[in-house]
Amino acid sequence: MTFVTRFAPSPTGPLHLGHAYSALIGFHIAQAAGGQFLLRIDDLDQTRARPEWEAQLQDDLHWLGLDWPCPLRRQSQHLVNYGAALDRLSAMDLTYPCSCTRRDIAAAASAPQEGAPQTGPDGLIYPGTCRGRGMAEAGPDDAIRLNMVKATRALPELTFTETGPNHKGVHKLSPETLIHEVGDVVLSRRQMGASYHLAVVIDDTAQEITHVVRGEDLFEATSLHVLLQHLLGLPTPIYHHHELIRDESGRRLAKRDDARAIATYRADGMSPEDIRSILPPLSDI
Repeated sequence: MTFVTRFAPSPTGPLHLGHAYSALIGFHIAQAAGGQFLLRIDDLDQTRARPEWEAQLQDDLHWLGLDWPCPLRRQSQHLVNYGAALDRLSAMDLTYPCSCTRRDIAAAASAPQEGAPQTGPDGLIYPGTCRGRGMAEAGPDDAIRLNMVKATRALPELTFTETGPNHKGVHKLSPETLIHEVGDVVLSRRQMGASYHLAVVIDDTAQEITHVVRGEDLFEATSLHVLLQHLLGLPTPIYHHHELIRDESGRRLAKRDDARAIATYRADGMSPEDIRSILPPLSDI
């Protein structure tokens, strides 16, 4: 099996140290395996994606010594594929429309009878307010959610293999965990056509990704992705979730951390070797 992995940033801000670390790990592992490293542009959110951010991130990655084949896959060019997958799940009676706002969900999750609010890969676990609605009721402003109880009702024993440092081994999907710790996640949002969770499994299959290399913050979403792969008849890759780069207070870096943007380090005169020296050694991966 040829090793194929990908780095899939969103062009909504500068490439920072955490992004660079993830890209370098994927590139390093692919090289070590004699495989292929792909760059994919996750630009589903066209309200925030900017061509100048994409140009900057590609320039920064090249400066760090990474390369990849072209043309690139851009999510915004494959909405029809995500729509077809959503239609397939709807035909299986596994989806429903949801009109709840984030404020509605927060209020319902915080109700005294619900206990302490729980979060999952999609934020607050959805309390099921709209679960009784049918797809025939869907309006243009509705999100489309996965009915997790129905989706896991006849779930066979599914597993995925993890090679990352903190979760190494074979993991089994638990219907109870999916229902109570993942919940009825959003599969499609207004103005975006698809959620990250749906798009990523379609993209990985289309690009024949054999190994998904990404940050540990996405480990909890992996069971959801494996479930979607099963429901849609797609292959499951091997997963590798690496440690996150954090700031002095322990928070993971995000696009708000412009002070740690690669472009800022470059402007300050740092070299690619300097960047690598302040990151955990790739030899330890």
